[in-house]
Amino acid sequence: MNVKSGSAFFLKVIAILIGIAVLAVCIYWLPAAARRDAIERPGDYSLYPLLVCAYGVCITFSVVLYQVFKLLTNIEKNNAFSELSLHSLKLIKKCAFAVIFFILLAIVYLKVLTQFTGDDPAGPISLGLMGILATSVVAAFMDVLQKPLKNVLDEQLKND
Repeated sequence: MNVKSGSAFFLKVIAILIGIAVLAVCIYWLPAAARRDAIERPGDYSLYPLLVCAYGVCITFSVVLYQVFKLLTNIEKNNAFSELSLHSLKLIKKCAFAVIFFILLAIVYLKVLTQFTGDDPAGPISLGLMGILATSVVAAFMDVLQKPLKNVLDEQLKND
């Protein structure tokens, strides 16, 4: 196993472990939070829009992890400069924008909800803004990787 294969294998293992953690959040933690909220406040459904946003982020993040896995497989097979890799990068960027949308949706909902409850939403909103910043960095990085790859593929098409 050469260094490139070892690095790709290591990153695949990390992607699988992160995927298991996301699955655990979706299967165990989010339903448990909804159950606790339903027991503490029966008839209050204010948590459900936030759960929809959380599941949206988890599902989108799972799609990103799958695309990362496919991208690493392409790199292992020496197909890093292929249409499949470009497609994976485009999809990761689109998913990053979807995550930003879900986080913004949750922030707006929290802001509206706190107008009625009088709570201070500064903590959750600041965490959401940090999440948006991190996701924006990922989207920008995917765009930076996507443009040279597209140029290489265009050059290959011109030469063929």
